[in-house]
Amino acid sequence: MRNDAREAALNIIFAEQFNTDCLDALKAKIYKQFKLDREEDLLFAKDLVAAVEENRAELIQGIEDACHHYKENRINPTDKSILLIALAEIRYFDEIPPVVSVSEATGLAKKYSTEKSADFVNGVLSGIINKKDGDTNETH
Repeated sequence: MRNDAREAALNIIFAEQFNTDCLDALKAKIYKQFKLDREEDLLFAKDLVAAVEENRAELIQGIEDACHHYKENRINPTDKSILLIALAEIRYFDEIPPVVSVSEATGLAKKYSTEKSADFVNGVLSGIINKKDGDTNETH
């Protein structure tokens, strides 16, 4: 299930905040722990992790901008990991509706973070989506 894949990705992205050399063995252990037996789920988790790893600076900038330049190092590490994953989904996984990414991120925050985290995560991501929807004149 994609929920398990997101949880596995969350654990890896969280660990990478404290150890930038997150070893492949640790990733494999986490994927196994979350029982990502279906190749589709495993690939989704790996793609999420790769998207965050490859675009970390851009994603962090997006989070900081949405938080009105509140520096990312002041955001709860669990919340930051959730935001990184959800923003990666919003920006790089066109087949996933942004509302689904926000809903899943809010669920992760309720499960893994503080009492107020779900509202924080929801607010940040909703602001990003609303800004994105309002930028119809933007060219890429």
